[in-house]
Amino acid sequence: MLIDVLVAEIGSTTTLVNAFEINPDNPRFLGRGVSNTTVDSDVNIGLELAIKDLSKNLNVDSITYGEMFATSSAAGGLRMTVHGLVYEMTVRASKEAALNAGANIHLVTANKITDENLKKISEIKPNIILIAGGTDYGEKETAIYNVGKILELGFETPVIYAGNIENQEKVRKMFRDLNMEDNLKIVENVYPRVDLLNILPLRKVIYETFEENIIKAKGMEKIHKIVNQKIMPTPGSVMESTMILFEKMGNLMTIDVGGATTDVHSIAFPSDEFKLFQEGEPLSKRTVEGDLGVFINHKNVLNLFEKKDVFSKIGIDIEKMKQFLIEYSYVPKNIVQNRFVFELTKKCTQVALDRHVGDMKKIYTSSGQKIIPDGKDLSQIKHIILTGGALINLKNTEGIVSDYIKRNPTKLLPRESVEIIKDNDYIMASVGVLSLKYPEVAYKLLKKSFRIE
Repeated sequence: MLIDVLVAEIGSTTTLVNAFEINPDNPRFLGRGVSNTTVDSDVNIGLELAIKDLSKNLNVDSITYGEMFATSSAAGGLRMTVHGLVYEMTVRASKEAALNAGANIHLVTANKITDENLKKISEIKPNIILIAGGTDYGEKETAIYNVGKILELGFETPVIYAGNIENQEKVRKMFRDLNMEDNLKIVENVYPRVDLLNILPLRKVIYETFEENIIKAKGMEKIHKIVNQKIMPTPGSVMESTMILFEKMGNLMTIDVGGATTDVHSIAFPSDEFKLFQEGEPLSKRTVEGDLGVFINHKNVLNLFEKKDVFSKIGIDIEKMKQFLIEYSYVPKNIVQNRFVFELTKKCTQVALDRHVGDMKKIYTSSGQKIIPDGKDLSQIKHIILTGGALINLKNTEGIVSDYIKRNPTKLLPRESVEIIKDNDYIMASVGVLSLKYPEVAYKLLKKSFRIE
């Protein structure tokens, strides 16, 4: 069977291959194949097994394809370190851009890099190092100092410079003098002037750098033997889908609860009432909760509960808790496990929203107490999209979000009438990378997944 497009999602433990018919008028999601990820040997083995599983699910003898895209969070995903000048300015802007692109940020530093910072960078072994600092024609010395310290490490790790444009030629020369110019990419300043975040150019270069260097990760060296189109970080692909939806549907938010992390993506203009308080807040924002996941990090989530409370909710005596946790798997096998995953999913969603969404706070001024908004204003959002295996497959997960909105009247959340939609076909990550070439097709596929006519 000839399939127009396959999209692989290569995770740390599982590889999915989704099949699509690219008919501009009526594109279709055809089906999915699944295999274990084989990043420890050759990722193509897992890809081929997932394609065989897809053949079985489509009831055909074999599959050929025209194009194959991929997203990846295998081999640690996109590990980045971010280094800027002032945390609330250039560092924050750089961090927002990196998170938007789907990075897992392992270290953030402000001001001059220390020897302790260098030691941590060596331990992290990042895929990309991002250096920013200084508004255009502003402070120059810190970014130059940080470039020099990074070069002392002798890494072949790609470095992106996104700071004061006055430094660009000097940074080029520093790399050229060491015959390392191939390791450097220079992009527009991510924070060119006070309270202006210039995220899009940096995000594009992060994507490009990730794709160019993913073949250096263990097991990924031969990936282009099978994948002949774009490769991007899986969380970045979810953000791309969210951006496509924003262009068509307006202000919205995507909540993605996974086995290891919980990500929240939002793209929203603030209300007129709070606009003056939103300077420095990006239009598109992604937060990654690396401690919140329903499988790999389920013990972290359990620590947020009173243990007796969560186990009483699912109908287990505290004495049976240890055996229950030993037998626990991400895919629920019975009603009790279903209840348990639901409670974990609820906690992950609520804590992630606590950390992502702004709130009203009290301040004290010379004229008395005032209440002002603090953080991202999402009050104008019209749609909330749920994706990730837990939020999609469990029943009534829409109620988790609607209940959160009711219980948090001071948070800068949408009204209770907001539309909560499931990514029923579980294709947001695949469609994001697909949208880089087929944006209109991507939107139509998402509408079908949302069951929107």
